Amino acid sequence: PMVMWLSGLHIPETYIAALVQAACRDKGWPLDKSTLYTKVTKYTDSSQVKVRPRHGCYVTGLYLEGAGWDVKRSVLKKQDPKVLVTELPIMEVIPIEASKLKLSNTFKAPVYVTQARRNAMGVGLVFEADLATTE
Repeated sequence: PMVMWLSGLHIPETYIAALVQAACRDKGWPLDKSTLYTKVTKYTDSSQVKVRPRHGCYVTGLYLEGAGWDVKRSVLKKQDPKVLVTELPIMEVIPIEASKLKLSNTFKAPVYVTQARRNAMGVGLVFEADLATTE
């Protein structure tokens, strides 16, 4: 699919792992020295995405709890009053070699399976998203 509904998958971490494995196989990277980089796009609806990335994917169905997202500036912001949960725009997940990843002005936010931070099997963390911030 052009945009993957990540929260609709039963075990989303296997899909993310498959993205990294496919990129490593295609580019000849060692799997143990590869990681993920995420970038929140300006797309708010999957119909706006016209081209699927060669490596990685676009994902939807992610929410922020305890923070907000400034769509115009594409950065984290303080939580709006009386708004507990905010939907994120579509996020691009990009496999990359760990040695080439240089991050600044980002917050590593954990992405969990459910709001309870775990599923029925006790597993919860899917990956850590890199969210841009000015603070």
